[in-house]
Amino acid sequence: MPANLSSALCRRRKARSGRDPMTEFDRLPADLRRWLSTAALPWSPRSALRAYQRALSKARAPQEALAMLDALQAKRLARDGLAPRFSR
Repeated sequence: MPANLSSALCRRRKARSGRDPMTEFDRLPADLRRWLSTAALPWSPRSALRAYQRALSKARAPQEALAMLDALQAKRLARDGLAPRFSR
């Protein structure tokens, strides 16, 4: 019997070949696209949208949600021992 054929471990999902990152980026809200154009980290469109929607659910306005994304990004940069390249 070949090894690992009946493994209970989850297999990684393969990336869908029909998914285009630029198309996903173009579908993002305009405020988020502008924010991503100056972001210090290389966010994927999907993770940026997920973080933005989470921040927007807690914020009163889109600008407040973007400020939350700035804070999240600064936290991730600090965790890696890096300082933000610039402040907004």
